[in-house]
Amino acid sequence: MKVKRLLTNICTENLSASKAFYTSLFDFSIDYDSDWFVHLISQGGELEVGLISQESDVVPKSVGCKPSGIYLTIVVESVTVVYEKACQLNVRVEQPPKSTPYGQKRMLILSPEGVTIDVSSPDSA
Repeated sequence: MKVKRLLTNICTENLSASKAFYTSLFDFSIDYDSDWFVHLISQGGELEVGLISQESDVVPKSVGCKPSGIYLTIVVESVTVVYEKACQLNVRVEQPPKSTPYGQKRMLILSPEGVTIDVSSPDSA
């Protein structure tokens, strides 16, 4: 069977804060917006993320409230640009940008719903 799509849904206590976070820091646009679910897509349409109110009946009870054992990696053109924007928006920076031994520049930030996000770009960017 062929996989046609992979959509990560992020449960959140505050849908509007999560929506502002992903649309302000990254190139996501709002494709669908309701009081319980927001569908975000990247400018080229190839990437997508769902934000869902953890109070929604659609959220499986086994999911729980806080993310655990995962982190998202978002590859961008320039970590430095996202870092500067994150600082302006008072986003919690867990690790400022630094070069890695595998040729990437990487920083770690915390999203409003508690997801750690690894923001990476080529080290030359």
